[in-house]
Amino acid sequence: MTGTVDVLLIGGGIMSATLGTFLQQLQPDWKIAVFERLGEVAEESSNAWNNAGTGHAALCELNYMPAGPDGSVDPAKAIAINEQFQQSRQFWTTLVERGVLDEPKTFINATPHMTFVRGEKDVAYLKKRYEALRTQPLFEGIEYSEDSRVINQWAPLLMQKRRKGEPFAATRVPSGTDVDFGALTRQLIDKLKENGADVVTGREVKNLRRQKDGTWQVSYRDAIGRTPGRVNARFVFIGAGGWAIKLLQRSGIPEIKGYGVFPIGGQWLKTSDPAIVAQHKAKVYSQASVGAPPMSVPHLDTRVVDGESSLLFGPFATFSPKFLKTGRWTDIVSQVRFSNIGSMLKVGATNLDLVKYLVSELVKTHAKKVESLQAFMPTANGDDWELLDAGQRAQVMKGGKLQFGTEVVSGADGTIAGLLGASPGASTAVSIMLGVLKSCFPDRIAGWEPALTELIPSYGTTLNPDAATAEESTRRTAAALGINA
Repeated sequence: MTGTVDVLLIGGGIMSATLGTFLQQLQPDWKIAVFERLGEVAEESSNAWNNAGTGHAALCELNYMPAGPDGSVDPAKAIAINEQFQQSRQFWTTLVERGVLDEPKTFINATPHMTFVRGEKDVAYLKKRYEALRTQPLFEGIEYSEDSRVINQWAPLLMQKRRKGEPFAATRVPSGTDVDFGALTRQLIDKLKENGADVVTGREVKNLRRQKDGTWQVSYRDAIGRTPGRVNARFVFIGAGGWAIKLLQRSGIPEIKGYGVFPIGGQWLKTSDPAIVAQHKAKVYSQASVGAPPMSVPHLDTRVVDGESSLLFGPFATFSPKFLKTGRWTDIVSQVRFSNIGSMLKVGATNLDLVKYLVSELVKTHAKKVESLQAFMPTANGDDWELLDAGQRAQVMKGGKLQFGTEVVSGADGTIAGLLGASPGASTAVSIMLGVLKSCFPDRIAGWEPALTELIPSYGTTLNPDAATAEESTRRTAAALGINA
């Protein structure tokens, strides 16, 4: 490939696929290219087995609504996360209606979202959380129970052989979802290619250099024969997972100074035994261990991949210096710069709980991991569960703090942007990419707004303040996506 493209998307995951789809819908005359270093797209964080597939709407994830020092709970962040996922649902609905996406069940399925806690302290917290959310329109239908008979109806595997007298409680939202982000990504990229985008796999970007005419000269190598090449791009988006920081650093933009990332891997216990899978249809989250990162919150999940259901439990943290599963052993040190080393050292010194947690996870045997599962599912038998490697996550380090969200870093002139971080990531890709459109194309966003409102009816507004509007949106998208509770 030679010449100049209007948009170059580096990385064939859900972020690039979402941004490319937006731009192809908004500006169909632009020439778009997608470079992916692996042989297929959606093979890293977007791969179905590398993430939990949770449609993160804060229905069950406690880390979006922690208790304050006085024990109070604030629903603001949970509501904001839910709003973002509603934008994803609306966008996917429109794309299904336009034929961009296939039959919804190929990438999204109705799966109740539950939270299950044990012990008096956590039971009291969960009840406060429920009371704070039950009046919020976007959380309509949330249920709470401390009754073992009710919880047994919701998720039998949680209650079988449960010790009597143990305090426990659960919440349930029937309208939750399970999302195969790998299938979703492949469908979006297939349509990009069908509509004229150049999608090239086996191509690794090596460097980015700003040209006098304002474009970016992007140097790459092809996997076959390691053939070098160059292409110019008017706009570059780096959706390359943990490798985004390396490429942003190579671009030389000052905005990336001070950033670092810390890689955390994971493993799942998985079973596809039909007799076990048939007894559990839910994503059940609980409290994280002390010092554990939010991505390591234990959960027992229904997964639907390629039409087949299975159960995952985990994740169990692992450590590798690689920023991607297919990364390089030198990744963690290759990011070190004078501008970020102080912040990175401070993170190491102030996150001893995390270090302790990672060490405890690394020494866990298969039997110990099954014991963790048995806290959720007392009848679990280790022989029924296999160990599966999850994806690598590169958590953002900035200002001496370890951050557990996602962050877009863009150049001042709006010609380059990249995404750092992980959760809630894929579930809120639509909202994140809307932010990229606003920050990187300020001279065009006003002209795009009518089309954006067609794609996302609630664009520019929020749903939760208006119960009728929230209900109409969730009803429409649930019907179109086949995810009615």
